[in-house]
Amino acid sequence: MSPSKTPAEILEVGGHEVRISSPDKVVFPEPGLTKLDIVRYYLAVADGALRGAGGRPMVLKRFPKGIDAEPFFQKRVPENHPDFIDTATLQYASGTSAEEAVIRDAAGLAWIVNLGCLDLNPHPVRAEDLDRPDELRIDLDPMPGVDWSQIVDVAFVAREVLDDVGLVGWPKTSGSRGLHILVRIAPQWDYKQVRLAAETLAREVENRAPGLATARWWKEERGESVFVDFNQNAKDRTVASAYSIRPLPDARVSTPLGWDEVRHRRPEEFTVLTVPSRYAEAGDPHTGIDDAVGTLDGLLRLAEELGPAEKPPRAGGADGRRQSTMPLIEVARTKTKPEALEALEEWKSRHPSVTEQLHPADVLVDGMRGSSSLWYRVRVNLQHVPESERPPQEELIADYDPWAGKTWPGRPEA
Repeated sequence: MSPSKTPAEILEVGGHEVRISSPDKVVFPEPGLTKLDIVRYYLAVADGALRGAGGRPMVLKRFPKGIDAEPFFQKRVPENHPDFIDTATLQYASGTSAEEAVIRDAAGLAWIVNLGCLDLNPHPVRAEDLDRPDELRIDLDPMPGVDWSQIVDVAFVAREVLDDVGLVGWPKTSGSRGLHILVRIAPQWDYKQVRLAAETLAREVENRAPGLATARWWKEERGESVFVDFNQNAKDRTVASAYSIRPLPDARVSTPLGWDEVRHRRPEEFTVLTVPSRYAEAGDPHTGIDDAVGTLDGLLRLAEELGPAEKPPRAGGADGRRQSTMPLIEVARTKTKPEALEALEEWKSRHPSVTEQLHPADVLVDGMRGSSSLWYRVRVNLQHVPESERPPQEELIADYDPWAGKTWPGRPEA
């Protein structure tokens, strides 16, 4: 966000005063959107955004330096939050806990935007029941080289599986390249059971669409397919909810769709500039989602029929870590994505003949969650390169340590 000395603006939102600091600060330079424009966008789609994120504890993903800098993740609600922001204390798998923000109205939306949040990242539970999710999330994540038509084909296979087990799926664009399908469920199962149900659905989608879809967890084993990311249902995970603005140059929005729209609409159509008019004219395609609550019984029965999922070997290296069956080399570890892409280009310039033989899905640039922000790992899968021509593992072009200087209770100091 560009520097600004504009005085704060006080908005009256649903009977609450919300202070918007630096309202003219430019957030998205390409379309020229300011911080106040972002607030007004969320107020225009407030009912839909709250249908996805309202009443749920959320991680605050803040972009204080703009969309070109890495955000930081804030679990704990700021101490000076206004009285119209509720809170809920979550217990994390790591053994830590955090009192997180819970928004319930349009004023809450405006308040979190003022903190520098763009997308909304709620947990799949309600503040009143933190241990039993009421939403199963299907994330269709395309590998490089996969086009929209393949994502759509996999989405309709997933819809067919859901229909067979008595569940209703509600699609939306992810706001990036993929699709999300949301499923309301009764809050009767814990996180472990919900994740098992999601993994079972992913396996069944792969069984029905081999080559198009995959449930393989290890990225280098997926090929040019759509990964049905069941692990988004693990405890502590969040995804961008409906009407979230994504940090892309065109201010793209994660937009709910009707199933009749999925095949012919495209993610790039939906931005901060286009979604409010669509919302005003046609309403929210997910209006009925809270009335379509289903049961996981069918998916859990299918889990028993399919048997345990095949688990890849996790050990083999001297450090006890999982050893991939693919010929992987690591190129770099970096603090930012631009640095990762720069390191990748440097590696390619060193190995032009190898680069020519790589398939799109052989290049793996992964955003890895650090203590409070993302860092990036660059790897190359040499499966399509003859063994005699494969370069060896070299010293990393960049070797960023996201844990440098960090300490944890009970962890011995180096």
